[in-house]
Amino acid sequence: MNIKIYHTGPLEVNTYLLTDEESKEAVLIDVGGSFSKIKNDIDELGYKLKFILNTHGHFDHLFGEKEVNQLCPDIPVYLHKNDYHHIENMSKEMKYFGLTDNSEPLKITEFIDENTNLSLGKNKITILYTPGHSQGSLSYYIDGKLFSGDALFQRSIGRTDLFGGDFDTLINSIKTKLLTLNDETTVYPGHGPCTTIRDEKKYNVYLK
Repeated sequence: MNIKIYHTGPLEVNTYLLTDEESKEAVLIDVGGSFSKIKNDIDELGYKLKFILNTHGHFDHLFGEKEVNQLCPDIPVYLHKNDYHHIENMSKEMKYFGLTDNSEPLKITEFIDENTNLSLGKNKITILYTPGHSQGSLSYYIDGKLFSGDALFQRSIGRTDLFGGDFDTLINSIKTKLLTLNDETTVYPGHGPCTTIRDEKKYNVYLK
């Protein structure tokens, strides 16, 4: 599996393009913007976009998926049901950051949870329910890599003071679902640089 990172949207979201060379399948995680450019890259590389995964429903992580609805309406877009209210309140939440939105509402294809079976080529996508930053936050474990959204960052954790966050819930999610993974697991967060489970156990002051 290959990984390409795009920094998208006004809050510099890490949008991840995952590609499988054998199957020529591609998956996107958290499209904060720039979808037309990313789609051009996918097409030029000869891959077929299979679906889009959202780690959570905050506008900065999925605002670019409105362009997906327009350009590729048949591409499935997945989210946990507990975060759908963020879709309904996207304009209101954007105003908190001084941003406006007059476009059509985002359409979510299907709600997913830990029991949903997804794959990229031969790689199983393990879905981890990791609420705390938001009520419906998900993390994805694929081929020894963890895509943690805004749950876990390099030596930090996601905010819990906005839009349904809860500190104790987040810490419990990280400790029971993420820190139990192999220490060598590379963590690809929703913002900022990558890290490892080993380093977060050792250096993350929120997890002591």
